[in-house]
Amino acid sequence: MLTSFLTFVNEHRLHLDGTPSLLAVSGGIDSMVMAELFRQAGFPFALAHCNFGLRGEESDGDEQFVIQWAQTAGVPYHVQRFDTQQVADDQHISIQMAARDLRYAWFHELLNNFNYAHLALAHHADDSIETVLLNLVRGTGLAGLTGIAPVRPPVIRPLLYTSKKDILDFAHRENIAWREDSSNATDHYRRNVLRHRVLPVLQELNPSLEATFQQTSERLRAASAVLDTFLTSWKTKAVRHEGDTLYISIEILRQASEPTYHLHAVLEPFGYSYAQTQDIVAALDSISGKQFHSQGYTVLKDRTELVVSPKIQPAATTSIFITESTNRITLPENKVLDISHHTFEPAFDPITDKQTAYFDAALLRYPLMVRPWQHGDWFCPFGMNRKRKK
Repeated sequence: MLTSFLTFVNEHRLHLDGTPSLLAVSGGIDSMVMAELFRQAGFPFALAHCNFGLRGEESDGDEQFVIQWAQTAGVPYHVQRFDTQQVADDQHISIQMAARDLRYAWFHELLNNFNYAHLALAHHADDSIETVLLNLVRGTGLAGLTGIAPVRPPVIRPLLYTSKKDILDFAHRENIAWREDSSNATDHYRRNVLRHRVLPVLQELNPSLEATFQQTSERLRAASAVLDTFLTSWKTKAVRHEGDTLYISIEILRQASEPTYHLHAVLEPFGYSYAQTQDIVAALDSISGKQFHSQGYTVLKDRTELVVSPKIQPAATTSIFITESTNRITLPENKVLDISHHTFEPAFDPITDKQTAYFDAALLRYPLMVRPWQHGDWFCPFGMNRKRKK
């Protein structure tokens, strides 16, 4: 076990013998084995333990166990208590999500305040397999099939290439003490259902499941990296940025061998699902002006481009887009805005009408957006040589 641990450190050139690392330690067998490996290897480290207060005296016992181990080993430690249930209720999220957000926020705070080189987490090969199976159940792309990343600075997972069985064997052989989390024995959580009912069947079918998965994961991770490089190159041709707005060339998108996959690579960070992306591709031949919404963004199908822009928040009314082919739009309170194109020759002689506005068509960038006034908006009226703010 120590040999494979050191091999991981060397392969990833982590230099753990320099600046101390921060180890996330729950008191369970996985994190206690990781702490023992750091101790045996002589690497400097400190412990971080979260008490989420979800199991009463059992949680407090875990905290005292970790503190005692750190004091005996002579290493620094950090302990933080959270009112996890209250945070979950206030933010209307699950207990698991609240605990995850709380611990990672605190871990990164410790990294910054104490200048730790790495955050070491005790995920192992079985955890990575469970993650892939959960992703498959929920629906995923290629990245979701690669498993847990062994290194994603500042996070490292030095047990990722080790099975749960190997961890148990090492703990017994080295007489390592640990705490059992009673919630791990239930099937209340989906991950536990996979751990107790699905993984044993897969391991029966393939006794070398962890090694096989590791090889497959590495191949998929390599394929994903190659694909990402290709997509990044494609985006430089198909996508342009202007401030917070993206413009995606419909012509270049149509020429792509898998337009939905290409487009989803652009839209996924903006909250669009693969199914929504399919709908957008299906609408490429439709008339201009069609809109597709995620929680924070709008995709507008214009004549030659898809326009991705953030939603205006807050807004008193819904924003309305004007494309190059728009002739009329209906505004709130049943007001109507007519749009027409004119050529003025030999000179421009505007009508002095408060209900009419003129714009130089050569300077416009479609689509135009009609929205309520916002703080900081300005315009320059005819007859004035300065801006007028709202």
